Amino acid sequence: QVQLVESGGGLVQPGGSLRLSCAASGSFFSIDVMGWYRQAPGKLREPVAQITSGGTTYYADSVKGRFTISRDNAKNTVYLPMTSLKPDDTAVSYCNITFSGRHYWGPGPQVTVSS
Repeated sequence: QVQLVESGGGLVQPGGSLRLSCAASGSFFSIDVMGWYRQAPGKLREPVAQITSGGTTYYADSVKGRFTISRDNAKNTVYLPMTSLKPDDTAVSYCNITFSGRHYWGPGPQVTVSS
């Protein structure tokens, strides 16, 4: 059984920063891709940032230059420091990993950006 443990959600003012983290445990040899999707009120779930086992990164256009994803392969953990946060970043943020052609999801902490 694969489990994902997330931390780092919360409330922050516009222009502030938060850091998300996601740690995976279970029966697997290695993880191919790690990252986050998010779902804002009234919108579909969308990819935000992903990183491959080799370190290649992908970002949604809306977060480029503000979010920086990284991973620690030895700990099976991925990190997402977020800066210059905007109200449009308010969403439930779901950690996602994939390996061996299968996807796994975290519980999805809330990120709220408001004055």
